[in-house]
Amino acid sequence: MSSPMWTPSPERAAQTAMARFMREVGKRDYAELHQWSVEHAPEFWNRVWDFCGVIGEKGSETPVHGERMPGARWFPNARLNFAQNLLRRRDGAEALVFWGEDRIKRRMTYRQLYNLVSRIAQALADVGVGKGDRVAGYLPNLPEATAAMLATASLGAVWSSCSPDFGVQGVLDRFGQIEPKVLFCADGYIYNGKEFDCQEKAMQVLDRLPSVEELVVIDYIGETTTAGTSLYDFLEPFDPGEIQYQSVAFNDPLYIVYSSGTTGVPKCIVHGAGGTLLQHLKEHRLHSDVRVGDRLFYFTTLGWMMWNWLVSGLASEATLLLYDGSPFINRGRLLFDYADAERMTHFGTSAKFIDSLAKTGLKPMETHQLKKLRAVLSTGSPLLPEGFDYVYQNVKSDVCLSSISGGTDIVSCFVLGNPAGPVWRGEIQAKGLGMAVEVFDEQGRSAVGEKGELVCTRPFPSMPIGFWNDPDGAKYRAAYFEKYPDVWRHGDWSEITEHGGIIIYGRSDAVLNPGGVRIGTAEIYRQVEQLEEVVESLVIGQDWQGDVRVVLFVKLRDGLDLDDDTVNSIKRRIRDNTTPRHVPAKIVQVTDIPRTKSGKIVELAVRDVVHGRAVKNIEALANPEALEQFKNRAELAD
Repeated sequence: MSSPMWTPSPERAAQTAMARFMREVGKRDYAELHQWSVEHAPEFWNRVWDFCGVIGEKGSETPVHGERMPGARWFPNARLNFAQNLLRRRDGAEALVFWGEDRIKRRMTYRQLYNLVSRIAQALADVGVGKGDRVAGYLPNLPEATAAMLATASLGAVWSSCSPDFGVQGVLDRFGQIEPKVLFCADGYIYNGKEFDCQEKAMQVLDRLPSVEELVVIDYIGETTTAGTSLYDFLEPFDPGEIQYQSVAFNDPLYIVYSSGTTGVPKCIVHGAGGTLLQHLKEHRLHSDVRVGDRLFYFTTLGWMMWNWLVSGLASEATLLLYDGSPFINRGRLLFDYADAERMTHFGTSAKFIDSLAKTGLKPMETHQLKKLRAVLSTGSPLLPEGFDYVYQNVKSDVCLSSISGGTDIVSCFVLGNPAGPVWRGEIQAKGLGMAVEVFDEQGRSAVGEKGELVCTRPFPSMPIGFWNDPDGAKYRAAYFEKYPDVWRHGDWSEITEHGGIIIYGRSDAVLNPGGVRIGTAEIYRQVEQLEEVVESLVIGQDWQGDVRVVLFVKLRDGLDLDDDTVNSIKRRIRDNTTPRHVPAKIVQVTDIPRTKSGKIVELAVRDVVHGRAVKNIEALANPEALEQFKNRAELAD
């Protein structure tokens, strides 16, 4: 398109932290700022530390082995505490607001949060938790989950979590590797108006997790504590007091997060305290323009790194709007009720949620005021151009729509928003500051305007400090540096546009390759899911007669069957808007699309099933039963 979909007014742009930072460092525009941030990375990250007011001792500003990828050590003499940076306020303003669907609502001030963290930290220390020990949460997105993480971090211990919809084996696949000393769970959780018990599963986990010395149960849905110790009893001996923050090194471990695990036991990715803090402060303050007193929401569970990203908003003195349950209560209206009632400034969600709203015809612009809303953030999968249309036409015309992308691997983003810059249809606005993002073509050369591998060519502070139980770093190097030595290969099939924006076409390991032509899966989804009959789709490449053929699976609206007219309509739409190579050789109807706990469709798992290969870890899936539909399909045998 010839013009942006949205551009901030000069006054609005000038008021952003991004614009202020740009003025402070003497750069004229974002392109110049980004170039400086990667070419003079130590100076850039030092300025971010000061601009964001990191609490701690900075020490030497010069990285050790600053060019090593991996191996660079940022702020090698720094000392800080992650929790201290998030608990910088102790007043009566709201720190956390919680909605459990439309049934439970709670509030917690900064003072109340501080006091709760103080008591949990004392109780954890009393059972022997100290620096380097692991504490795990098998929890909904409750205020107590945030407090338990902060208490863990205050002691210099390591936090790890997953959501209560994980099955017992899924929890053991994760926590069994890291051997936590304390496990927090809730008595239950809510989803789509129904209550689900958690304690029975927690006890099954406990029976097979001998490292756990204390199981602490948080009262959420009012069930009697039948497993472990209630949070009330765990904290009863301790009064609120000054938190004794344990000072840690910049690269001491803070979080253990997990790969999706659909190709085997999940990788345990360890992230450091300093790198996580500095990267999140940069992304919140500069790229998302989160200000003191803002009301920050992201729909996430504790099984997704976006929860880790969300809770860091406390370091920018924002109020976190937490949510547990289905996002589709009242056909998706409840989250917009939440936005109005709680004066939400940042609405964070998934591309799939935006697509679903468009399918249902919901128009929040007509039903809600959304007066305070300044930004809509989207991640989890590529936000298609039509998703941009939907937001600006049906949600709010004057918002910064920031499609963002990165992931668990870096617990942050490679590419994301710029609140002082324009939004172009279908494009992520910008490469992250300090992130040397490029797209490599087939020859491993940097390319603009053509599709290729998303890479990062220089070190950055939020790189993992390693994988758990990977003492020589071999698994870590194999995961990201095997294809391009000394260059991080992220695994996204992408393109850098003439505007300096980024388009992501899907995972590069799921890229289709019919006749040697590489096709990103999002290129097909974009066309298919615009059709009224199609609710959702999944596409794979099937090995066939020495080549690869494109196979498309579609979930249709209730009551519809895949007839010849629908097949022809799908093929015609794809052919007219892409190329003949994109047109599926086979189109097959299914009733459900398998996805991970964080909502991402699993193309690789389906490809394995179609080819008769075992899916190594179905515990990673939210709906593993859906895979059965893809086995031994007669349509795929000829």
